[in-house]
Amino acid sequence: MPDPGMSLLIFAVIAGICAWLFWPQGGQFWRWQQMRRLTTRVQHEDALKHIYRHQQHHRFATVSSLAGALQLNADAVTALLGDMVSHQLVTMDGDALRLTPRGQSYALHIIRAHRLYERYLAEETGFAESEWHGRAEQQEHYLSPEEADALALQLGNPTHDPHGDPIPTTSGALTPHGGVPLTALDTEMPACIVHLEDEPETVYAQLVAEDIHPGMEVRLLESTPQRVRFWCDGDEHLLAPVVAANISVRPLTQPSALDGVAGERLSSLQPGESGVVLGLTPACRGSERRRFMDLGILPGASIHAEMRSPGGDPTAYRIRDTLIALRREQADRIRIARAAPGSLDNRTELSSEQMGEMYEPAL
Repeated sequence: MPDPGMSLLIFAVIAGICAWLFWPQGGQFWRWQQMRRLTTRVQHEDALKHIYRHQQHHRFATVSSLAGALQLNADAVTALLGDMVSHQLVTMDGDALRLTPRGQSYALHIIRAHRLYERYLAEETGFAESEWHGRAEQQEHYLSPEEADALALQLGNPTHDPHGDPIPTTSGALTPHGGVPLTALDTEMPACIVHLEDEPETVYAQLVAEDIHPGMEVRLLESTPQRVRFWCDGDEHLLAPVVAANISVRPLTQPSALDGVAGERLSSLQPGESGVVLGLTPACRGSERRRFMDLGILPGASIHAEMRSPGGDPTAYRIRDTLIALRREQADRIRIARAAPGSLDNRTELSSEQMGEMYEPAL
């Protein structure tokens, strides 16, 4: 005769396993189903973006190009496209893929969400520039149209992302940046960077490493099939033409106050020297820009280099009777006009406590 206690235990274990697997909304089976649906939706949305980008450049995406972009085999892509055709998102003309009006509207929403989130990361967070694109690639699939509109309102309805790409409006309208490749610029013509291509990642990483950003002013010095040499933000840069072509610029009628010839980086001041703040470079944005402004680093403010730490970094600066310590990379983002010796002499003696504070940057 079966042991009732053992039978009850076995029943409880089976019931527990069934609950763990099939409990509504929380069971593993339902979670697997949700994940499967999410994966399919993400693939649909990534496919729509791929096709849209090809259409932007007056090309047609193909089954093979889509397979490479999504890293799927041909059978999986064929099944994916069949589903998208049935949902009236895509049409196929032989091997060429085209978006339907519905598919284009959907693609523009994903692009809008991506670029708005990149702008959010740049303006409201401290994430490194190299992380913006990857994080936005993930978040774009979770922002509903309503959430994207709320984010746009929070950011002041920007028209371009931090790379200079136009952000589609809710109706799908775009404001082109109006730039031309740096390689097409006339030599010695002052221009402003309006766009950096953030794909492929290896090329974009090189531009980030060069500390090049939209909003900076440039002057092309030399352009040959072997190299492109130009001034940008007070530094001379040398890039391969294939990399420089990813920089779009718009010619200027006259340079601004932050042109590389007009000002210097704050980091150029030696201890005992003074200057007047001209402004912050376009590379300074988001929380860092707000912190600088809160500290009084505003156009017209006088600033004095007090002393440098034994290791060479950071440096103590006095501004508005406040001593702050800035790392070199932070001081590089502040442009100043050097003052004549003694004209802005606001030096004071440093106490031992203040000297100790030098070893922990204020920002």
